[in-house]
Amino acid sequence: MSCQGMDSLYVTQSPIVLASPAQSRPYAAHTLSPGQRQQLAIHTLAGTAPTTTLARRLQVSRKFVTRQAKIARQALDDAFEPQPKNDQVLFHLPVTKAWLRQFVLAQVLIARCSYRGVIEILGDLFDYSISLGTVHNIVHAAVAPARVINDSYHLGNISVGAHDEIFQAGEPVLVGIDAHTFFCYLLRQADHCDGETWALHLMELADRGFAPEAVVADAGSGLRAGHELGLPGVEYRGDIFHCIRDLQQELADLEKHAYDELERTEQQRQKWERVRRQGGRWPAPNAGDEARRLRFAAKRSDAAIALYDDMATLVDWLRHDVLALGGPCYDNRVALFDFIVDELQARGRHCSQRLSRLCKKLTNQRDNLLAFARVLDGELDRLAGRFGAPVDLLRRLLGAVTRSERDWRRWSAESAVQACLRGRFHAVRCAVLDLATRTVRASSLVENLNGRLRPYFTLRRWLGPAYLELLQFFLNHRRLERSDRAERVGKTPAELLTGAENPHWLELLGYTRFRRAA
Repeated sequence: MSCQGMDSLYVTQSPIVLASPAQSRPYAAHTLSPGQRQQLAIHTLAGTAPTTTLARRLQVSRKFVTRQAKIARQALDDAFEPQPKNDQVLFHLPVTKAWLRQFVLAQVLIARCSYRGVIEILGDLFDYSISLGTVHNIVHAAVAPARVINDSYHLGNISVGAHDEIFQAGEPVLVGIDAHTFFCYLLRQADHCDGETWALHLMELADRGFAPEAVVADAGSGLRAGHELGLPGVEYRGDIFHCIRDLQQELADLEKHAYDELERTEQQRQKWERVRRQGGRWPAPNAGDEARRLRFAAKRSDAAIALYDDMATLVDWLRHDVLALGGPCYDNRVALFDFIVDELQARGRHCSQRLSRLCKKLTNQRDNLLAFARVLDGELDRLAGRFGAPVDLLRRLLGAVTRSERDWRRWSAESAVQACLRGRFHAVRCAVLDLATRTVRASSLVENLNGRLRPYFTLRRWLGPAYLELLQFFLNHRRLERSDRAERVGKTPAELLTGAENPHWLELLGYTRFRRAA
């Protein structure tokens, strides 16, 4: 390489001028542009001039020249480094019997794999033969330590529980979960789901300190009777999820009926148009009959549309106002609830028999469905006394913070409340948000747990208590990968319940996890 281009590296020397320290000339290395640094590195690597000569010409140190050459060499090494091949060995895995047991448990619990699926994976990927009985023994050996750990937890920290039943091959499985931490404290298969069976299991939980403030569950007769026997004095809150779901299903049927009537009306109108055109200048003999049928069809479609509109308004009112967190006080909720149910019953004769049964169910469950509103009023009164703010203002703030962040009405309502509270707004808002988080109106979490249990249940027709105990242990000690609350991410339900950090669930079972060498 020639010395062409070196002229761009030369720095013209100027006469020495005495100046104050604040006005002293900066170091020459600081004035070099990125292009000049690149040319310096190229000439250094090419050896066109000694390092000392290049440093003297640019009035920089030899260390600076060496550093630029090192940066350029590293860039060249990275650019021409060969890409790893698909068959390149990334790391070595010591496959021991202990590791195989962990692999079997991980496939059964994490991947929801069947026993025969585990055998196929080990045979296809590891060229290792294992029998069906060995897989069963590995899984069954983990039941005893899992049972000990499940029974070791004190359930006194649970404030609100959610209960439900899930059926597998006609056999009920009783499920209970903490509404705040996702901790599953009940997962038992029973012969029946009557009140005595529920009461027996709830009494066993009470012996371990289970004494929640309230329990949220659906309107199952056995579940409610068992609650009264097993947990006397504990508030039983109705689940708003099921009643809203049933009302929306009825609303969907009415919408379909209204579209069907509109389609029939359109067909009758087209038929009348054809008859009218066939008559020429004089109306056809049957044109009057077709016109009467058209008027009758239009009347039916208008009635179906009006019925759907009324039902949609009532259901939305019940869902977004009466049963919402940010709704009116308890007494007003009761009055509005009764009014809406009466209006639904008045229109029930135009709907299916299911709506009449649903209205009767809503009437019987009114106190349980609105139990959360009574507790909410007491908490708002307590916050009002604590911060010296009007209750109505706190209720407005509660209605604002429970809206979606995409709803512009939330921010305008918060701004109006902030103008009234001024410096107290932040503390009051945090307290109201905490109240909204702690208030439980539905057993949605236990329904979510049932959905997670279903893939495990479909793998086997007979569950057995041992399998359920192992599954309960795994669900309580598996870390949550995502959540709508940041404090839950990366933690297990057991850690959220106790506040103490737990080892990995495989380590709790006595295994040593594999870790790659640094």
